[in-house]
Amino acid sequence: MIGWDEVRGVAMAMPGATEAVSFGVPHWRVRNTGFVWERPLRRADLAFLGIDEQPWPVLGARVEDEAVKFALVEDDPDVFFTTPHFDGWSAILVRLDTISRRRLDEVVADAWLAVAPKRLAEEYLRTFGD
Repeated sequence: MIGWDEVRGVAMAMPGATEAVSFGVPHWRVRNTGFVWERPLRRADLAFLGIDEQPWPVLGARVEDEAVKFALVEDDPDVFFTTPHFDGWSAILVRLDTISRRRLDEVVADAWLAVAPKRLAEEYLRTFGD
């Protein structure tokens, strides 16, 4: 299972990344805009999911748009999910107990690209490709 130290390492490897604490949990940002964060499930989330308590760690991640969010959920519902709290918002929830390291790297990079300043994103893509 992917742990928070591993998430931190992947997130902090992105250009210009910083770590902050928001609502008591880690939140990784680029130029003060969050791209991934620890997302404890709230009471309404648990009720929506039909569970009594959070059984696995959850990462929140920005995505390009809601179409990407819904495609991820449809493509791999064992890893990706959403709740009504995120309706209308370009973010996905990720189960850290089921995601592979390769996929985590992709999710973090895509989340970073979704919010990074244009010039910084272009530089990253020139260096690392799509």
